[in-house]
Amino acid sequence: MSISSTQVSRAAEQLDAGLAVWRERPLDETPYVFLDARYERVREGGQLVDCAVLVAVGITQSGHRRVLGVSVALSEAEVHWRAFLDSLVRRGLKGVKMIISDAHAGLNAARRATLPSVPWQRCQFHLQQNAQSYVTRLDQRKPVAQRIRAIFNAPDGTEAERLLRQAIDDWRTEAPKLAQWAEENLPEGFATFALPMAQRVRLRTTNGLERINREIKRRTRVASIFPNTASCLRLVSALLAECDEDWMTGKIYLNLKD
Repeated sequence: MSISSTQVSRAAEQLDAGLAVWRERPLDETPYVFLDARYERVREGGQLVDCAVLVAVGITQSGHRRVLGVSVALSEAEVHWRAFLDSLVRRGLKGVKMIISDAHAGLNAARRATLPSVPWQRCQFHLQQNAQSYVTRLDQRKPVAQRIRAIFNAPDGTEAERLLRQAIDDWRTEAPKLAQWAEENLPEGFATFALPMAQRVRLRTTNGLERINREIKRRTRVASIFPNTASCLRLVSALLAECDEDWMTGKIYLNLKD
């Protein structure tokens, strides 16, 4: 059988309408929110550009994961992240106790403006990766990574701060730039020490979102280049809606009673 371009257009319109309803569905109490972005190649205004796909995932009061929202923007600038976060709040997002993300400047500025009183947990995995940029000797990279992991794996915040001060003192002579960077940045990964031990592992990185992004990449790789932002948003929304349904009917991701 053959399918006409008109039939394809009608099917796309119906799909877009259904996905728009899903993206605008009401939100509720969501204690923990993960934020991240990835880039897709899109034709925009006759030019080929890298568009940012902004994604928010939350953990609800029941302990289930939810895809809170998705948006396709021209960049990760503050104006785009702020509009995205504003849309989540407008849809009813409340009760946020912590935001987990990487340290992108636009995202940081937007979350401070939109959810100013909410504690921020900087992704510990990305912090460990970032530290390698300040290690000049190859033979020191593994020991530095192990030391940072030991800091993040400390039993409590007090011990983590002690280990960090000790590491900084040792690095001041052999790696002064690393010492300065660690003093300014590693404490941004300590927010989860205020939480029960059983919850920290799930909340200290954005690795769960990274896995979603890899799945999106696996699917969008087939398209290679999207003809417009609408087609990109359509495919990503469909993938995330499917993921969201699986999560809500699956096992509890995090026991918030511990």
